[in-house]
Amino acid sequence: MALSFTATLRSNRADEITAAVGGSGLLRIYDGTVPANVGTAISGQTLLAELTCNATFAPAASNGVLTLNSITQDSSANATGTATFFRLTTSGGTAVVQGTVTATGGGGDLTLNTTSISSGAAVSITSFVITEGNA
Repeated sequence: MALSFTATLRSNRADEITAAVGGSGLLRIYDGTVPANVGTAISGQTLLAELTCNATFAPAASNGVLTLNSITQDSSANATGTATFFRLTTSGGTAVVQGTVTATGGGGDLTLNTTSISSGAAVSITSFVITEGNA
């Protein structure tokens, strides 16, 4: 049997992400092999784009769902490549969350309209939702 958590506990867990990222966190999108975990150093992967999260990262989670406030687009991508993973970091760059990136319909943790990013092109996120599991 799998663990099952109350909505309150799942919301509290999601709110800890807000606390850990803090104000004006960064959403960094990379190409290359996804690191083993969020604590693994970036090594050989290329930073494709860096978007700035809202000064107020997200309102309180509801029923285990954390919906981030607006994220400022990267008006000029850092490099050309195929997005494979992202990291949410503090404004100082300390990694807090890591997940996969796929194109629409791909089932990744972050869905982009395309994973092909071109240097100098704008990269934007229309919404970002994190759902705590084990309802």
